Amino acid sequence: MRDNRHEVIVVGSGAGGAMAAYTLTKSGHKVLMLEAGRDYDPKTETPMFKRNGDAPLMGAATSDKHFGFYDATVDGGWQVPDEPYSVAEGDDFYWWRARMLGGRTNHWGRFSLRFSEHDFKGKSRDGLGADWPFDYAELAPWYDKTEELVGVCGTNTGLDDMPPSAEGVLHPPPQPRVPELLIAAAAKKQGIPMVPMHRAVLTRPKDDRAACFWATPCGHGCSIGAAFQTTTSLLPMAKATGNLQIITQAMVKSVDTDDQGKVIGVTYIDKASGHTHNLKAKVIILAASACESARILLNSKSQHFPDGLANSSGQVGKNLMDSTGAHLGAIIPALKGRPRYNEDGHTSNHLFIPWWGHAAQAKGELDFPRGYHFEIGCGFREPGAGVSGSLQGYGKAVKQQVWDNYGAYVGFSLRGEMLPNPDSYMEIDESVRDKWGIPVSKFHFKWSEHELKQIEHGLKTAKALLETMGADVGELPSAEQAISKGGSIIHEVGTTRMGSSAESSVTNQWGQTWDCDNLFVMDGGVFASNPHKNCTLTIMTLAMRNASWLSAQLKGGVI
Repeated sequence: MRDNRHEVIVVGSGAGGAMAAYTLTKSGHKVLMLEAGRDYDPKTETPMFKRNGDAPLMGAATSDKHFGFYDATVDGGWQVPDEPYSVAEGDDFYWWRARMLGGRTNHWGRFSLRFSEHDFKGKSRDGLGADWPFDYAELAPWYDKTEELVGVCGTNTGLDDMPPSAEGVLHPPPQPRVPELLIAAAAKKQGIPMVPMHRAVLTRPKDDRAACFWATPCGHGCSIGAAFQTTTSLLPMAKATGNLQIITQAMVKSVDTDDQGKVIGVTYIDKASGHTHNLKAKVIILAASACESARILLNSKSQHFPDGLANSSGQVGKNLMDSTGAHLGAIIPALKGRPRYNEDGHTSNHLFIPWWGHAAQAKGELDFPRGYHFEIGCGFREPGAGVSGSLQGYGKAVKQQVWDNYGAYVGFSLRGEMLPNPDSYMEIDESVRDKWGIPVSKFHFKWSEHELKQIEHGLKTAKALLETMGADVGELPSAEQAISKGGSIIHEVGTTRMGSSAESSVTNQWGQTWDCDNLFVMDGGVFASNPHKNCTLTIMTLAMRNASWLSAQLKGGVI
């Protein structure tokens, strides 16, 4: 029997799910949210004020805390107890999951870069991948609304890779640090721009969230709400409407259909008790993350959908993409032994290098499509267990080298676009099941020559910048050696992509599945391409836009 208190069930409490729930509840709809992880309250649980010196191994990464002892992710990581996944022989893929209320938004880097007109219509330019079923102009006002609600600091740069925000939307960016100014000077000599990073960190108070006070690592979580996460913003705001109920520890097994193939609800397992529950609602929204939502659909088989729900196109699980990644860094002689002072800032790069090569690609001057950007690691940071730079000697001489090298390291982390390819996808591994008897995901993943050529270009560019600053870089690794493992950048998207045709995509432009008009996907799975920009801002923007459209359909009696 339908639970009439809830019009919509949302699966997942991260960027897409929380934004969908916030938008719908503000419009008066009753929403039930199911979260596979445990409850989490960053106001009481975050270790934001803990120091590396208080942690085992000085806070160093471990197999169960890959980003350090105090990382905000709880009950999650590359491997989750009782929730295995498999990888095809000869392939590498890492699947990050955050089994907690708020999902990855408790932990993410909070880089918030808009996709540009280039990003939405890549296939129209170079014939590769797929175009989105709308252009940038359609999404621009929704980006403004999302940035205003979330709170993003930065500036309008005038660069073609960084579309402007409306007047007054962006919070002021923090001041650049000394090493970033040095990098910017080197980049200028190479004809490369360096500008303020856009980040979902408040630099002025907003609603009941405080401005950042430049003192604690954002990756620990943020009890004052300055660093955006849904657990201090969208979820409390949605609950304040009185229209949101949340059930945690709810592992969704399937989306259920009736004898006519109509979506009617979901089946989930209470992880604490092991009991199975069936819930019914008028609309189901999957926002469990790209690969988890695809897994649910592929496991939701029936007489009407023998290959998985909403999979008449055969595209569910296909088009798996992650951002490319590579890193190159060195000690900069001019920065050695400089006076100590506080360079914490909002803990991540204040300046970064956006993609500058659109014109060169249009002229055919580059041997790879699409683009990348550089995130910068530099400045004085809280010391950990490791030291930067090669050391020689012992005793006082070694200590002096450590002191001189402190704050003198500059690292360039490349993040680039991956194009979809037929060797990168996920499917269901019927031979492996999780603790609750649900078949797990099996991943296939390979980089193509497009990504390898991109990495090669990025390494050469990073080396040129480091050498301009006087560093001794040495011989570069090959692109095959340097490129990240699939999934390790934690930007997996595309597995339920949207499009203009039911034959080649899973959803339409609103995230509404072609096969089931009351089933929606509102996470990164709907991405038609994977631009080099970090994906969370666009996940939230699409969720706000598409949930607003859904609300109108519900109120109009169309759904």
